[in-house]
Amino acid sequence: MGIRYLKIVLVMFLSLLCLIYGLQNLANLDACFGAVSYVLGMSEHTYYANSWFPAVTNSSLVWICVFIIILAELTAGILLLIGAFTMFKARQSDSATFNQAKSLSLIGAGIGIIVWFGFFGVLGGAWFQMWQTSVGAQSLGGAFQYFASCVFIWLIVRSDD
Repeated sequence: MGIRYLKIVLVMFLSLLCLIYGLQNLANLDACFGAVSYVLGMSEHTYYANSWFPAVTNSSLVWICVFIIILAELTAGILLLIGAFTMFKARQSDSATFNQAKSLSLIGAGIGIIVWFGFFGVLGGAWFQMWQTSVGAQSLGGAFQYFASCVFIWLIVRSDD
């Protein structure tokens, strides 16, 4: 029974992580746009100055990317929150019922993995080479931390009851 509570608490904290980052991005929308614009614009690339993909400088496309990131963070957080409550309601049920109650939590953590590994690690880091600048490298480092949190909690929650 204690493991179930641990899983629920971890899902709640992961929900808070996603929701807080999504809400912070909304509260600092102009700064968020600036950071995403900076990365997509491939500014100040000195190590690998050439890329097979052109920089994205169209502000409409950058805004679309900003809103996709924020929407994905908030969606992950909401699914994790609902998932935690679903798990809490099933905490005294049999193992099969509790394992089924974890599905929204796993989907929410999976979306978090897509955001911080897919969007930031693959697209930002590899495609747009954000590691080349101090702003990009700091964002990439933070994204790895959030990605790792999502993966570890996904693995813990996914383990059978």
